[in-house]
Amino acid sequence: MALDFNFLVGGEAGQGVQSVSFVLSKIMMRGGYNVYSDQDFESRIRGGHSFSRVRVSNKPVAALSEKIDVLLALNEETIDLHRKEMKDGAVAIFDGESIKKDFGDGETFLNVPLVRLATEAAQNRLMSNTAAIGAAVGLVDFDFNLLAGMLREQFTRHGSEVAEGNVKAAQAGYDYARQHCPEKFTRRIKPIGNGDNRLLLTGHEAVALGAMAAGCKFVSGYPMTPTTSILEYIAGQSKSFNIPVIQAEDEISAMCMVVGAGYAGVRAMTATSGGGFCLMVEGLSLAGMTETPCVVVLGQRPGPAIGLPTRTEQGELWFALHAGHGEFPRAVLAPANVEDAFWKTVKAFNLAEKYQTPAIILTDHDLANSYLSVPRFDLAQVKIDRGQLLSDEEVSKLTEYKRHLFTDSGISPRALPLQGKVLVATDSDEHNEEGHIIEDAETRKRMMLKRMRKQEGMKSEIDKPIIHRKRGAKAVLVGWGSTYGAIKEAQELLGKEGVAVNVLHLNEIWPFPDKAVASMIEDSVKSVVIESNATGQLARLIRTETGIKATGTILKFDGRPFSAEYIIDELKDVL
Repeated sequence: MALDFNFLVGGEAGQGVQSVSFVLSKIMMRGGYNVYSDQDFESRIRGGHSFSRVRVSNKPVAALSEKIDVLLALNEETIDLHRKEMKDGAVAIFDGESIKKDFGDGETFLNVPLVRLATEAAQNRLMSNTAAIGAAVGLVDFDFNLLAGMLREQFTRHGSEVAEGNVKAAQAGYDYARQHCPEKFTRRIKPIGNGDNRLLLTGHEAVALGAMAAGCKFVSGYPMTPTTSILEYIAGQSKSFNIPVIQAEDEISAMCMVVGAGYAGVRAMTATSGGGFCLMVEGLSLAGMTETPCVVVLGQRPGPAIGLPTRTEQGELWFALHAGHGEFPRAVLAPANVEDAFWKTVKAFNLAEKYQTPAIILTDHDLANSYLSVPRFDLAQVKIDRGQLLSDEEVSKLTEYKRHLFTDSGISPRALPLQGKVLVATDSDEHNEEGHIIEDAETRKRMMLKRMRKQEGMKSEIDKPIIHRKRGAKAVLVGWGSTYGAIKEAQELLGKEGVAVNVLHLNEIWPFPDKAVASMIEDSVKSVVIESNATGQLARLIRTETGIKATGTILKFDGRPFSAEYIIDELKDVL
């Protein structure tokens, strides 16, 4: 039988909401299930309202679901805010000795004395969160051994006494929930396999792993939500993989360091959000002029200015496409999900080096912080393409070297500073083939055309959009980046209602795959572009590049991610 089950864990920042949801996600994955878990938190260290949804299914899932089966409330506000999202027959777990409110319905609101159970079982009231996990797992009659094993794995580094204390607290919560489970609650989750061959990752953890697999050897950045997690992840592995991670004094410095590293021949990356990317733009243009490879992760969040720093949006597509003074080629990729984030990062490094130009990876807060269970990456499929990088032997045979040599492809053979006896020169001013400053019109024209020719080569390597067709479809749903999971699920749910729609999704955006996009839209009676911004940036890009105006748009810019249910509801006004 199909299983699609949703936990919601809620409380204040500082109450351990993310820790509880992570453990739930991890044990469900190890029980053989597919897991998707999104994080919703405010931009504060303590207080406010935070929650995490954990979706568990025996079928692939890659988006949130808005209806809850088990609500795990660490404070009263969580029940007040989310009780309306509970399905018929759902149960809310709360500590009635801490939340002193009578909710009336004992069949729906299960009072579990979490603090008292943790204190009695483990002599530590701080382990009440672990008791809460145990209660949630007990309510669905899941295998406690998987939870106990996970807790020992998580807490043994703090000492065996702490680990076993957490196991005891979880056992107390588990037993209490099994003994007091409401009769009407009959939902059960039993392990269906072994999930040890899968990984539970966020999108930005996948980006970090992709960079490491691609041979990145220098990272510089200034912490900024949501991309700080990339810097932290790689920094945690820096000694093992010999990757210096530098926290610069600001984003200007970080970008210039990355350009310098790329000029020296090192695969280099920085990661930032919109406000930080503003400061990086001059350095980005420097990379464009000097034909220096570099990778920039732009983690979008709602603006303008500080906006909503811990929420999600797709408001910087045109910013990424046109950032910089003057014109120069670039690649812009937008991963569709966690697994895609790994592979698109590998490709970004290859495109940057092959075409000696910046590559931008567009993510957003939702992709950055949502967990997804994915197969282990096959590292044998990782291919490194350093383009026309000259070997020491090739350089030793040169009698002269022109860093910006005119070529039909626009790509000049690349030697590195201090490699052999040749002089490697470039400049941020316009320059000639040798890299020396010029002012004459003819050289300027030839050099500009040389750089822009690389755009055509890159276009041939941009993958076609992701396409899912349904027989008899009268409309196509168009999206980009992290909205893929919700759009694909909406297609499936509509199909069950007898409504056939196609899906066209872009995860490689620039150079724009105009022919593939135009062909798919022209084959459809209606086209609906779905994106998380207020101005329909992809819809405008499609019209600019193909001349085709979408039939309609579904635009969401409240800082919250799409769900399939939301898309279907909005489509009623469009189709």
